[in-house]
Amino acid sequence: MVQHWNLFAECPLECGPTFEHFAFGDPCILGIDEAGRGPVLGPMVYACAVSPISKAENLKCLGVDDSKVLNETKREKIFNEMSTDSTTQKVVSFAYRVLSARLISAAMFRRNKYTLNDLSHESAIELIRCALDRGINISEVYVDTVGPKASYQEKLKRHFPGISITVSEKADSLFPIVSAASIVAKVTRDGLLKEWKFEEDGIVVPPEGFGSGYPGDPDTKKFLKVAVDPVFGYPSLVRFSWKTAELALEKLAVQCEWVTEPDSIRKSLIHTKKPVPPKRCSFFTDRYISNVVEF
Repeated sequence: MVQHWNLFAECPLECGPTFEHFAFGDPCILGIDEAGRGPVLGPMVYACAVSPISKAENLKCLGVDDSKVLNETKREKIFNEMSTDSTTQKVVSFAYRVLSARLISAAMFRRNKYTLNDLSHESAIELIRCALDRGINISEVYVDTVGPKASYQEKLKRHFPGISITVSEKADSLFPIVSAASIVAKVTRDGLLKEWKFEEDGIVVPPEGFGSGYPGDPDTKKFLKVAVDPVFGYPSLVRFSWKTAELALEKLAVQCEWVTEPDSIRKSLIHTKKPVPPKRCSFFTDRYISNVVEF
């Protein structure tokens, strides 16, 4: 883990209307999933969903499933119920963080780099911690595998020794609480991209838009070709740390080369001051006593 850098300073937690003190102390399960891990465009959204253990079976009645299986209309309907329906809000609540493309790139380009797995692990840990800090009694946690399963599960157990932790492949398909988190993350990210407002002026966007953001999407490929500035590169929508963006910049942008100065020049810049002789004791200077080197 990288020290001395607050990863989440610029991406505050966004909570559902009933997340604070959800279930009023009843034991709850919590599921975590993300959306936008692979795209070269846009943010990655990490979300959690919580449900009382006594009502966890009711999640199936909502029709939750892996967000990739559900169509857009169904995902938005379920998310709307989670956000506004008073009956549904007794069954499930949620919270999420939006990790911007700029933050992802900055993390991966640091001298002490965050990998994408590091970002995912820290996001999951922070979501669990935020739920606990808001008075939710978390008994069980279910998370999709990111990196080696065993080491990830042990990492979470070290942080939360009193909670049952399950890290599993296809968790968004196996556990409805993770499916609910998957829907929150997917709907949130899709909504952000639909309403995207560029911070930069003069960005060229093809009539068909910038696509899904995945490197293989033809619309995304076209956007990466026309939106590049030869000096400043891409707008903040683009993850500069992705190989797709790096290769495109090599072809389409002005190349710059950082030259390392010779050691002799660096040393002369470092050692510019003459050495200062040590100051003599006032006892000798007040009495005008000097060192005698010859008799």
